[in-house]
Amino acid sequence: MHWGYSGWGMGFGSIFMILLWGLIILGVIYLIKNVAQNPKKEKKEQPLDSLKKRYARGEITKDEFEKIKKDLKGY
Repeated sequence: MHWGYSGWGMGFGSIFMILLWGLIILGVIYLIKNVAQNPKKEKKEQPLDSLKKRYARGEITKDEFEKIKKDLKGY
């Protein structure tokens, strides 16, 4: 039996190719959206930054701030 170009074989091949390209395009769009929304990750807060915030909020005194700062720097 001769399938030729009008047979089922070519039909499924075309559908498969369209689905494959559709998935590739959707994947590229998904990646672009994620990169655009999250251009860079937030850097992790350093201990000294946290200490400065606590001092600014009045949670610790200047003496406590200086002592902890020295401990963090390793003096």
